Order: sequence, then structure tokens, then C-alpha cells
Amino acid sequence: MITTNIKTMAASCLVCCGIAAAFTACSDDFLEVTKPDGEPLEEYYTTEENLNEALTSAYAPLHWPDWDNKAYNDLTIDGEIMGDDFWVGGSDNTDNQHWHRLFNFEADGNNTLATLWGDFYSGIKRCNDAIKYAGWEGKASREFRSSMQMQARLLRVYYYNILWHYYGKVPFYLENLSQPYTAQQISADEIYNRLIPELEEIINSDVLPMRWEAAQAGRVSQAFAYMLYAEMVMYQNDSARYPKALEYMKKIIADSNYALNPSFADLWSENGEWCKESIFEINYNDDQAQRDWNEAALNAGGTVFPTLCSPNGWGGGEGWDGGNDGWGFLPMKVETYNMYAEGDVRRDVTCWDLRGYSYTERYQDTHIWHGKYRPQSDNNKDCPTSKNLNYNNNKRIYRYAETLLNAAELLLQTGGSAAEAAGYVNEVRARAGLPALASVTIDDIFNERHLEFCGEGKRYFDLVRAEGIAEATQKASTVLVPDSYGYRTNRWTPKKKYIPLAQSELDADPKLEQNDY
Repeated sequence: MITTNIKTMAASCLVCCGIAAAFTACSDDFLEVTKPDGEPLEEYYTTEENLNEALTSAYAPLHWPDWDNKAYNDLTIDGEIMGDDFWVGGSDNTDNQHWHRLFNFEADGNNTLATLWGDFYSGIKRCNDAIKYAGWEGKASREFRSSMQMQARLLRVYYYNILWHYYGKVPFYLENLSQPYTAQQISADEIYNRLIPELEEIINSDVLPMRWEAAQAGRVSQAFAYMLYAEMVMYQNDSARYPKALEYMKKIIADSNYALNPSFADLWSENGEWCKESIFEINYNDDQAQRDWNEAALNAGGTVFPTLCSPNGWGGGEGWDGGNDGWGFLPMKVETYNMYAEGDVRRDVTCWDLRGYSYTERYQDTHIWHGKYRPQSDNNKDCPTSKNLNYNNNKRIYRYAETLLNAAELLLQTGGSAAEAAGYVNEVRARAGLPALASVTIDDIFNERHLEFCGEGKRYFDLVRAEGIAEATQKASTVLVPDSYGYRTNRWTPKKKYIPLAQSELDADPKLEQNDY
């Protein structure tokens, strides 16, 4: 039985016998990890306490992309800059130039999401370690070791899923490498074909709970596995697996642990974290935050995302002291604000409309900002280190609203009832304050996804996968085209589906092949 509270799972790590182990938090207390001086790994990783250190270490890289002491690569920004709802912003078009180059579909090996590679291969390495240690006999119960292995295997699929979404063909391995520490790079389709059977085996084991108790919030669950399965199958346009993905969505819908949160606005408050709508979040915490600049970047604490996506020179008000901490990235397009109908409650939550306010304008500023993860002084007030790095806004990864919209889309894709699909969509629309639809099309569902998940990093990937859906009219090739402002001058093409590998990785392993971008 797992007993360690990882509700505020942290990213702090240290080296323990050559294996990185992460700190985890029990409410406001951090789990102390001691170095087993000279103790063989086979003897150290025998207790549930010590094994949990290895498992926590495998979770830690979830927190790293927003800033890992090398680059800002928050996954929400990474997804949104290539879509159609936000500008890149910053001080000018050389500020975090890799984002500006990706926005205009002109990235290269020196201007790409370089650090995601290292962040998530670190996660894969740690998962492999945790899986191996959990297989050793010792004092830990069989139940604990089985749960640990399945959590680590599921996390590993998730890490590969992100690499697969962005890079396509990547090195793949399920056991850690020995010198020269290289693995065969396989195609995007091969990556998918390796991951899906692994994910199906994890799901069929039925080891993980549909939802963890509140004290364990932050662990991957069976519902997480179902959502990951649907995401991967739908992104691959794998119609043979649509019925199974629909079955999984219906299992979540039938489970009393999950439901829409009555208030869309409350979803994004601290009180709304891990509500019944939440299927998975990445936990961030300002209490006792150890994260700080330079060598402390990976330590336990909060997120820098609210600092990145907020106005500079804010004089105070709207619940935020501001000052120079807003860096002006991800200003929202006016067209995005205008796509919401009057009365849609999601608009004023998603869009932080500061038109009429004065502050220091930065590049591409529209005076409309990301509302879901906007900075508020209450969200980093307990931080003892650098407050601008340590907001406690959890990153929402999967929500029940997505389960409903996935189910609606999969129903249509498998010849199901449009009225039944409309029922799922209308649950989402009713909360938004919109009238019900009698039936729905694929375009209706994509439009609802656009409104519901704006700013959550999903829109770009929806447009890309729509290329394989004949009925969809909103596709990457038709939406991601040059704009009238002169900011995006290139258009998306199928060659742009996978971004360039970093030149540093190509230099380190000459066998790696660059994407034809």
C-alpha cells in the first residue's frame, strides 16, 4: 500500500548512488532522502520508503519544461505558439527566438524545443530505474511494487508521447543504455506501434485505481491511462482503435469519481485543483519552495508560467501586485476573444481583458492575456525564494470536459448516434451558458474543443490531427496560414508536423537523422 503523500510532488532532486531521486512533499513537509553510503542498490531499494524515492524521481521531470535552467519551454506555450489563438510576444522577435521561429514554421536545429529532449529522456531513464528496482525482492509488498511498476510504465509512455508529438522519430528504449548511450532512432509510426501495446498492457493489468485518494493526488491513474490512450489513438487517426478508446471514455463517464465542475471559473482557482473534473494535473507549490535561479532551477516549488504570460510594468490591481515580473509572452489575439459568443462564461475566464489599462507594452501586445493561468499575488505569497518562479498554479493536463468531447467525437467516428454525441457536447455547453444543440458534426465538436481548451496547449495538435479527418474543415493546412499582421508569413505543411531535433543532439550522436522540416 502506497502511503507517501505526493499531493505537492516536487522537482527537487539529488544523486543517490548515481540515481537521481526527487524530494516529495507531505503537505508542507518534504521527504528527506538520505544517501546510502556504499550500500549496494539491491540492498537499498528494498523498502517501500526507499522505492518511493525512485518513483518520485520518475515523476519529477513533469515539472521541468517551464524552466530547467537552460530554456523556457512550458508545454502550454509550446503548444499554443504554433496554433492560432496567441502571439509569441516578449520584448521583441529575438526574445526566446526559438518560439518565434516555431510560430512562423521556420525552426531549425538551433531554434527548436531543445530542452524537452533532455527533460523527458531524463524522465524515461528514471522510469526505467523505478521499474527495475520494483522488480527486486525485498521488504516492500507485492501490491506496492506492482503499483510502482505500473505508475512508472505509464509515466514512461507519457514522456514518450510528448517526444512523439513534437519530434516524431526518436530513439526508443525500455531498458537503460550502456556505453555509448545511444539507441536506434525509429519512425513516428514505429514509436506509436511500440507504445500502444505497452499502454494496453498497463490498462489491462487494472492495477491502478480510477482515481487516487486526495492525499495521493498527483499520481497517474487508470483514468489517466484511458485519456492518454484516446489522445494517442486520435492523434494517430487510428480508426481501428476508436471503439476501444470510446469504451474507455464511457468508463470514465460512468465513474462517480468524475464530473464537470459546476463553475468553469472555479476550475482555475487553487480551490478548484483536483476537483471532480480533474483527471490529471501537474502539481506546483509555493509553500516552502526551494526552486530558485541558477542551480536551484529543478528544486521543489512552483511554476514560472504566470510570470511568462502576463503584462510588464503592471501597477497593481486585479489581485496581482505585478511590477516588472510580467514578461509579456503569449498575448492573446483579439480574434480569439471575439470567437466567444456573448454569454459564454468561458470568455472572461480564458481571456484576461486589460484593454483600458496602462502598463509597459511589449511586442505584439493586445492587452488581452492568458486568463486561466494568470498571476495572482495569493498564488505565490508563501514562497520564501524567488516569487516569480514559484506560483502554485497546477498545470491541468486532462479534464472530464475532454472526456465528454472525446466521447462525442469517437461516437461520430464509429458511426454512433449524433444525438448521443450532442448530449455529451451539450453538457459542456450548458456549463458555459450556451443553448443545446440537437445534433453535432465533427466541426461542431472541434469548435467546442477550441472554446473549452483555449490556452491549454491542445489546439495546435487538434488542427494537425484534423488533417486525417475528412469531415473536418478546420485543419492545420487551412488555419495555420500567413496572417494579415505580417507576423506569420509561412504556412503549415505536412512537413511541419514534427519540429527539428536540436543540433546539439545531432552533434552528440551522428547517427541521429534530422527531421525534414
